[in-house]
Amino acid sequence: MHSYDEARKRRLDALASSDPATLDARYTALEPSAPAATPIRGPEIGMVMLRGRAGGGGALFNLGEATVSRATVKLATGEVGHAIVLGRHPQKASIVAHLDALSQLPEWVQVIETDFVAPALAEQDAARIRQAEETEATRVDFFTMARGED
Repeated sequence: MHSYDEARKRRLDALASSDPATLDARYTALEPSAPAATPIRGPEIGMVMLRGRAGGGGALFNLGEATVSRATVKLATGEVGHAIVLGRHPQKASIVAHLDALSQLPEWVQVIETDFVAPALAEQDAARIRQAEETEATRVDFFTMARGED
């Protein structure tokens, strides 16, 4: 995978995993200065099938379905942005697609990275740390005592 593809995947992963309300608030502040995007597809809500493998390498099986929202937009300059986010968040999908399109413009890459991606990654790290601390607080240490001869 090329470095551009890796950077785009990292950016889309961070944006798709971010909190919808926080993303919307940041986007509202950015939107007036950003080039407009025209919807090509969606936003629309659909389903995807989650699949797994028995034993990690065996036969495929259908685990269940998950709801997703997707959107595709196009800037006047021709850049196309795509987004698929987990859950019923059509507005979030539109925002992520617009940010994906904007990040293809050299003058917007750093803005998207600084204002959206870095805070989203920081939120995710904080959530992981919180979960680890909560798990550690409830951990039980089991030990075995040797019984002496009675």
